Amino acid sequence: MNWQNLPPLSALRAFAAFAETRSVVAAGDALGVSHAAISQQLRALEKHLDVSLVDRRGRSLELTATGVHLAQRLQTGFAGMIQVIEEITGQMDARPVHLSLTPAFAASWLMPRLPKFRDLHPDVDLMIDPSPHLIELGASSIDMAIRYGAGPWQGTESEMLVKSPMVAVAAPSLVGDAPIETLQQLTEYPWLEELGTSESTRWLRRYGVSGFAKGLIQVPGNLMLDGARDGQGVAVSVRKFVERDIVAGRLRILHTADDDVSGYHIVTRPGVLRKSVKHFVNWLRREARDHG
Repeated sequence: MNWQNLPPLSALRAFAAFAETRSVVAAGDALGVSHAAISQQLRALEKHLDVSLVDRRGRSLELTATGVHLAQRLQTGFAGMIQVIEEITGQMDARPVHLSLTPAFAASWLMPRLPKFRDLHPDVDLMIDPSPHLIELGASSIDMAIRYGAGPWQGTESEMLVKSPMVAVAAPSLVGDAPIETLQQLTEYPWLEELGTSESTRWLRRYGVSGFAKGLIQVPGNLMLDGARDGQGVAVSVRKFVERDIVAGRLRILHTADDDVSGYHIVTRPGVLRKSVKHFVNWLRREARDHG
């Protein structure tokens, strides 16, 4: 290893913080320095490497292609360093279990069940991060994720937690009881979609559904199904989340893929999980097995 080729660690750390936050102010807050110090470190790193890492032409700073490449490697490296330090100092054992998942899964499946976990493990703290963005576990402090799809995901270990296909649903008050012959017929109605890239977004792309004659409204995941029940639009959801509404007649299935093998998976980094994460993963397995 040629240590002389390594730029100053302070500059690399400042750049990694900026790449993670995309803001010199937020990066400065994360490292406990001024935003001016972050800007100075970014320029010093570019001068040392003699390459452009940040595009300053627009109103906001953006990473160049070279900057993105370097940021990905640095985030993985720094995340690994932090993890090892937390392991050998015992800090990791006290850190909350950091979970990334979509708002739809959080609202419809996890949150109503969490009191059971709190009763069993009051000593385990949780940090739940509902986000439509796909988080790379190796380049973040997040311990695990719940992801929807067929799996697996490269560089991770995954196992099926809840298997359920996606369905397009709407209230009978909106679509009546006439048969829906094609998906294109559904574009004649208003649509509701979860904000960001979510399960429903991928469904729409898969089946090429677009061109909504009466518009599409994006709402937070916990509000999408409420709107569908009220007849405000067609929505796409995991069938398990709307099963009771279907039985009760509040929602009607308009399309389903019977051959869909997708579902929600527990996704973790390869290797041994820390004790608190193991407790949470084992509880998720039991909850899905016993209560679906």
